[in-house]
Amino acid sequence: MLYLCPMHKKGGQQPYTLKKSLGQHFLRDERYCHQEALQQRSFHHLVEVGPGGGALTKYLLEWKDIDFRAVEIDDEKVAYLQKKYPALQDKIIHQSILDIDPPFEHPFTVVGNFPYNISTQIVFKLLDWKPQIECMVGMFQKEVAQRIAARPGSKVYGVTSVLTQAFFTVEYFFDVPPEAFDPPPKVMSGVIRLLPRGGNNPTPPMRSERAFKLLVKTAFNQRRKQLRNGLKPLFTPDILADEIFTKRAEQLSVEDFAALTFNMNG
Repeated sequence: MLYLCPMHKKGGQQPYTLKKSLGQHFLRDERYCHQEALQQRSFHHLVEVGPGGGALTKYLLEWKDIDFRAVEIDDEKVAYLQKKYPALQDKIIHQSILDIDPPFEHPFTVVGNFPYNISTQIVFKLLDWKPQIECMVGMFQKEVAQRIAARPGSKVYGVTSVLTQAFFTVEYFFDVPPEAFDPPPKVMSGVIRLLPRGGNNPTPPMRSERAFKLLVKTAFNQRRKQLRNGLKPLFTPDILADEIFTKRAEQLSVEDFAALTFNMNG
């Protein structure tokens, strides 16, 4: 996890420990703490995932008329945050983001420095919450951020790309280099934003979300082969004769996958 923590003097001491077991790295450059992508949106309920040392949190707490929650699993960070920021009393959810129900009954926005080892799982968690998600701005390992934002034809376009983009528009904002952290991670980071599809860009019609997920996951299970070979269990031979099934999964758009669900068996 790349924690957003204040820049500290060389040789200085942090009031908490860096836990290698959680893959923690401390961000030294606070320029990346200013979430302009969030400030472009109006919202009243905000969830921060992985506040760590609270450098981003301290800016979020300055915003007026915001009902705020922070989700943090690390005992030491929870104790530190409660002491450092009294306003966080009763606002910290001391659990893994993967184990909780939606933090609010109302629509809410999510911001986070997502733990890289479970970042894809977090994206799928947010998809489960999609009826309530107004906006998500998050930092991921760059290759994961690129995968979520990838377009058809890209080598990294896959299951996560399609399932996310069916319900959200994805914007890739900027990279965060390893040298911004202490110790530097071995990977580049990237910040993206998800916004619910709607208006002139609605979620494409599909038979059901269950059918859509099954189709996408089955198609990419053999991504190097023609769809005709990998999708035999899901379509009748006459449907598979269509020219679209001579393509590979990475060549189909989100809309293509959604449209095909209406022709699936059963």
